[in-house]
Amino acid sequence: MNVNKDWTGNRNSIYTTLGASNHSDKERQSHDYYATEPKATELLLTEETFAPVIWECACGEGYMAKVMEEHGYQVISTDLIYRGYGNEEPVDFLHEPMADFDGDIITNPPYKYALQFVEKALERVKPGRKVAMFLKLQFLEGKSRKQFFLKHPPKTVYVSSSRLICAMNGEFEKYPPSAVAYAWFVWEKGYKGNPIIKWIK
Repeated sequence: MNVNKDWTGNRNSIYTTLGASNHSDKERQSHDYYATEPKATELLLTEETFAPVIWECACGEGYMAKVMEEHGYQVISTDLIYRGYGNEEPVDFLHEPMADFDGDIITNPPYKYALQFVEKALERVKPGRKVAMFLKLQFLEGKSRKQFFLKHPPKTVYVSSSRLICAMNGEFEKYPPSAVAYAWFVWEKGYKGNPIIKWIK
């Protein structure tokens, strides 16, 4: 797939404009990391098309990014903690400045900071661009999130009818399907209608 004509840099261009910080081994171990099984991204890509350039801002070991790349997307992969994939310099998505970006953002954010990730992602994409977040279905709950949804409704919520796996440290063999329900929440910046609910496998 060709890179978007509005994007004049390469996959490293965004890194040069972002601040970086170093983390000790102890700090690396203190961050809980839950990887998303590749099937989840495959399901999303059967339902939605995205800009040629995608920023995966919590890439972990690249389970999502690799699937997107296999589908022809140019993926900018960053994370707060480097886990052997993507940009080696840690990037704090919530706090680092960035250059002009004309693409979509897709990730599975740390659930504790999910709302902040969505808010920041919507700030950083241009009107008409998409933000897709893989979240627990219970993200729909909560008074603060209700106010956010009223102002920034997702265009589509894809509810998984099966139990997809998010495994700590990417150890999928240790995590059988659980009782946790997940969904893809997809925003299109500027959309003001009611969300559409769809079911995926």
